[in-house]
Amino acid sequence: MKDKLWHIVSGSLVPAWLAAAVILTVLHRQLPSSGWLLVHLLLLGAVSTAILIWSQHFADTLLRRKALGHRLSLGLRLSAHTVGAVAVMTGMVIGWFPLVLVSGILVGLNALAHAAVIITQTRGAMSGRFAPLVRYYVASAVMLAAGVTLGILMARLDGGGEDYERLFIGHLALNLLGWVGLAVIGTIALLWPTVLHTRIEGATMAAGSTLAVLAGGLGLVALGCLADLRLVVALGVLVYLVALGRVLVEGVGHLRGAPAVTFAAWSLGAAQVWFALCTLGFGLQVALAPSWTAAAAGVQTLVPYFAIGFAAQILLGALSHLVPVVLGGGPAALKATAAELDRGGLFRVVVVNGGLALSLLPVSSTLTVVLSMLVVATLAGFLVLFARALRVNRRVRSLPLVRVAPGERPPQGERPRMTGRMLAAASVLLLTVTVGIVVDPASVGLGAMSTQAAGSAAAGATGHTTTVAVDMVDTRFVPDRIEVPVGDELVITLTNSDEMTHNLVLESGLVSGSLDPGASETVRVGVIGASVDGWCSIAGHRLLGMEISIAAVGAEASVGAAAAAAAGIGDTAMDGVDGMAAEGSHTSHEQAATGASDATAASAADDLDPLAEPDADFAARDATLPPATAATVHRRTLIVRNVETEVAPGVTQMLWTFNGSAPGPTLRGTVGDVFEITLVNKGTVGHSIDFHAGDVAPDAVMRTIQPGESLVYTFTATRSGIWLYHCSTMPMSVHIANGMFGAVIIDPPGLAAVDREYLVVQSELYLGAQGGEVDAVKVAAQTPDLVVFNGYANQYAARPLTARVGETVRVWVLAAGPNVGSAFHVVGGQFHTVYTEGDYSLKDGGSTGTGGSQVLDLAAAQGGFVELTFSQAGHYPFVSHVMSDAEKGARGILEVLP
Repeated sequence: MKDKLWHIVSGSLVPAWLAAAVILTVLHRQLPSSGWLLVHLLLLGAVSTAILIWSQHFADTLLRRKALGHRLSLGLRLSAHTVGAVAVMTGMVIGWFPLVLVSGILVGLNALAHAAVIITQTRGAMSGRFAPLVRYYVASAVMLAAGVTLGILMARLDGGGEDYERLFIGHLALNLLGWVGLAVIGTIALLWPTVLHTRIEGATMAAGSTLAVLAGGLGLVALGCLADLRLVVALGVLVYLVALGRVLVEGVGHLRGAPAVTFAAWSLGAAQVWFALCTLGFGLQVALAPSWTAAAAGVQTLVPYFAIGFAAQILLGALSHLVPVVLGGGPAALKATAAELDRGGLFRVVVVNGGLALSLLPVSSTLTVVLSMLVVATLAGFLVLFARALRVNRRVRSLPLVRVAPGERPPQGERPRMTGRMLAAASVLLLTVTVGIVVDPASVGLGAMSTQAAGSAAAGATGHTTTVAVDMVDTRFVPDRIEVPVGDELVITLTNSDEMTHNLVLESGLVSGSLDPGASETVRVGVIGASVDGWCSIAGHRLLGMEISIAAVGAEASVGAAAAAAAGIGDTAMDGVDGMAAEGSHTSHEQAATGASDATAASAADDLDPLAEPDADFAARDATLPPATAATVHRRTLIVRNVETEVAPGVTQMLWTFNGSAPGPTLRGTVGDVFEITLVNKGTVGHSIDFHAGDVAPDAVMRTIQPGESLVYTFTATRSGIWLYHCSTMPMSVHIANGMFGAVIIDPPGLAAVDREYLVVQSELYLGAQGGEVDAVKVAAQTPDLVVFNGYANQYAARPLTARVGETVRVWVLAAGPNVGSAFHVVGGQFHTVYTEGDYSLKDGGSTGTGGSQVLDLAAAQGGFVELTFSQAGHYPFVSHVMSDAEKGARGILEVLP
């Protein structure tokens, strides 16, 4: 194969990986594990392939000796890495560990083979001034093998816990700082001055003892992760950073000698800055975090900046310089190819780095997404330029050679003004931010309404205004105590920096608007004459400690609404305040203004009648459980809605539901099935979802989404059993108690067919007012008014389930809680099979063949099934044998017919 063709074929692997990453970015909502996959397409795919190609190329050049096997050897290594990387990603996406294990070993062994080839190449090679730089490629390949090993161990674990987080931090360090970082440092030492057209003497710094210091730092990182010593990890990163700093200082020296004027130089320079900043952030996150879990969460936030800011820009900058050189074709072809890859260079660099920098600011998720799309689209422009560069190179090579007479020089094209390109980039960034603000005005506090309390002209007013900034974060007001001189007017600048919606209610009757995450509002409290307490009235947030006190300095010791009223606060209605009065909302103005909880308002519990029968047209929830379908991919949309629902005869509650019912829809499949769930929030507050059946990192898929938002939650069923799913937004107990739960059934292998199969989900209800929402005080006190099967008290006593004599009946039971477990029992029946939390405790009478069980004992969130056969016709009650719970509605009847 000719040199040019070889370089085109091998060099096309990197753009192919980049194209796959761009496609995934567009289709990420339709694909499982898209975030993880996107990072690995870039780093394990494009960047790692480029390192294999160019490290071998530089080794050949520096050692002035071809590698053993030359192109055949490199081709085999590229093929092995490509197959291994694709298989690793496939195994992780489908959740098949054996494939991850085998393919991970292939990638690691291939990296060691790459190191061995270069080591063999050094023997007998001509010693050159910069030949020691090839040691970076050997060390980096060893780091990849070690990093892949940690990745395999991570895949083997359940995806949580301190051990997993320690492996995660080590995995990132060895791959990003080791495999990618060391290869880049060894290359940039020569590439950077070459791109800038400066002398290369300074590269001797990297060729000296720097590698030993860098490798020593990474060794400390690995030791700290394995030995459970976070400070050792932080020390290792610091050592690494010191050595990196020496190399970067040299780079700055080159930049002073010859300023960057091409895309390659700008991109390489920006990448080095991001690498230093991300490495520093890595060390700080590990050193300052209170635990491995917190450290891992902090480090994970740096991964996009490592991947895009550092790796992607290094890759594109290097390709932009090296591709024209490799394609060759003479000075004219080289110049034309380089000019094509340099199109809009400054514009692209400013947009990418400006977008990344803006995303670091505390902006809304909507604006972050818009900025991310801009950055990815700008980076993807390289693929278009790469294709154009190939065509231009081919075209210019075919042109006749133009000879230049001695003393003549071809006219130079005028270089575009840098100021114009930078202004254009800044305009694009400004337009993007504007679009993000238009889509989500709350991201910068627009659209918030001021709330004015009457009484500012009350007697004793000083005419002075006290303005206080209050932040809402981590379900707290910060500060949670404000001191105001008596007679001053108080103005609160309220900002919601939390991930969920909040408001501010004062016992004086003042109610702020509902603030979405990132929103701000100016609340004019009025003249302060006495101390006043406040809180957030949303969904039990007050019970989580979200309270604030306004202390009137110099006031009498009178507290409360009456004293506040004497000072003139809250004497008029809150005109123009949005509050919570929308239909289906969780708190009315009246409730919030008086500070009354559902416990002090008239409770629907007062209308409970244990002997009441539902209306004649009442239809019980169908407890029949359909069998699992043959489909291996289950796509389902769950829509959150506030629905007023009858939960007992004559008693209604405003439940938060998945698809209009509580429990939500039941999902069923088998081990290995993929579930792709789209969650759409059409409620009035933030919600989320947590599938216990999924083995996934909760950070992204279990995040709280606000009204009008949606997310895609994808998981693979790896374990059998009956699993709870529920809203995990805090306070979680309140969200579950108000209806946000359901069941996922993953059939155990070899599950026998039965004559009838039912599902019973037990949960509690803590009744608020008629038609109102859950009483959060009762939830916290764990004093339910009702304990029900499938969402309605005693419904199967009024509408019995049916069976026939001699039939085998299987009843799946899930204790959804949030607080109470179940002791499921069938009066007059005996269980010959009991399956609890993933295994049989009794099967077909057990080892004796005559064994039986009377109760399926479940803690909250646990589940299982029982099987029994009836020998006589009759009415068999089924209950939770926690009898007070049965008397609160956890009972039904199995009617057995002859």
